[in-house]
Amino acid sequence: MDITRKHQERQEAKRLQGRISSFFGDYQIGTLLNKSGIRKLRGVSPLTLFSVIFMLPFEGNNFYRGIVTNGDLPFKKNAAYELLKNPRHNWRKFMLAVVVQVANYFSLLTSDTREKVLVFDDSTYDRSRSKVVELLAWVFDHNSGTSLKGFKMLTLGWSDGASFLPLDFILCSSAKAEKRVQDIKKELDKRTCGYKRRLEAITKSTQHLENMVKRALALGVKAEYILMDSWFCWPAILAKLGRHLPVICMAKNMPKVFYRHEGQWVTLGKLYSRIRKRPGKARILASVVVETVKKQQVKIVFVRHRHKRDWLAIVSTKTALPAEEIVRIYGKRWDIEVFFKMLKQHLNLEKEAQLRDYDGIVGHTTIVMMRYIFLAVEQRCHDDQRTIGGLFFACSKEIRDLSLIEALQRLLALVLDKVRSSGTFAEDVVIAMIDAIMGAAVEFIQSSRRLMKNTGLYSTP
Repeated sequence: MDITRKHQERQEAKRLQGRISSFFGDYQIGTLLNKSGIRKLRGVSPLTLFSVIFMLPFEGNNFYRGIVTNGDLPFKKNAAYELLKNPRHNWRKFMLAVVVQVANYFSLLTSDTREKVLVFDDSTYDRSRSKVVELLAWVFDHNSGTSLKGFKMLTLGWSDGASFLPLDFILCSSAKAEKRVQDIKKELDKRTCGYKRRLEAITKSTQHLENMVKRALALGVKAEYILMDSWFCWPAILAKLGRHLPVICMAKNMPKVFYRHEGQWVTLGKLYSRIRKRPGKARILASVVVETVKKQQVKIVFVRHRHKRDWLAIVSTKTALPAEEIVRIYGKRWDIEVFFKMLKQHLNLEKEAQLRDYDGIVGHTTIVMMRYIFLAVEQRCHDDQRTIGGLFFACSKEIRDLSLIEALQRLLALVLDKVRSSGTFAEDVVIAMIDAIMGAAVEFIQSSRRLMKNTGLYSTP
């Protein structure tokens, strides 16, 4: 049994290595590393270093066992650390370039009528046991209701309802100096990516939202809506992001946020008490169009809470959307919660490498997110029956290009070969039969088009 199990494990490891190599080749990981300024200085190539770090959780290793104490590797630990800690490596450009390719591939598998969305959320990056990590700060964890040492990982993702992909992230420290345990330690050129990302880390997180959306849209990411949690539901943010895409987000009853309804400024709770509710046990209790302090029209949908005698509110800057559609589209935001859980529990985001350098943490986080992107591609190829590699696209393209006349020609050519091989009919008789059949088919198609055009069912391009 042990021999059989070990053989199966070796075969599974080979298949996994093959799938990862195929992923790296299909999306040109080596080329994109080079274009992002992640180039070879000495020793092994960046792609080799990237591949070894990428494989760690799939092999059941962490950074220490898989790289630091592993004597079978063609490089030393310093090479891996230098890959992650170099402030000139543009990890953001690299990840965006990969995700745009994957998102465009997923878009081919979904119809144009299906909504693609951008999703904002943040999660804690826990480094509670650390003391000297660069830009370490006290951050508030909404899940536990306590403060901890670490970072806030502000993330922008893309989803089509079936797959989720991380587009961009910022490891936020704190804009308040008194909450930072450590400040910037490195002396860096202000033109480097590392210096710019450190400035982002000590800036208020809500100021990054618009820039993150603009970067994604500029690279060709297709989306129809922006989804956010209630932490971002402020009139200024809704107005700013609403200039790019319609926004749908959860709203809380906050005492300093007012909405104009029938000429009066009221809080969300007061608004709910003023409007008429649907009778019975309807899941959607009510909806109303109001105005924010930024003079922006928004639609608020009140939904029955599943576990409490209470309500939830969802705000949409696209007021023409039906209430049911607003609730349905907002449901796609749940994918980012699953994403955070995968990063922390299965892909070793917080526990794999105890890096103290801020650039190193950014580089390692990028590689962890690349693991999730790889798993998202694998899951889509496994679950979606239309993804039979390149064969699906080749066959579907051939079927689209094949017209009815061409199909008839191929069928009759096959008949002609059969008749010729039988030797029963003369050649001129067979050709006359083919001409007669094709002529009748063409005449039938033309007459059908004329009939449909006269009845308004067919329009010429």
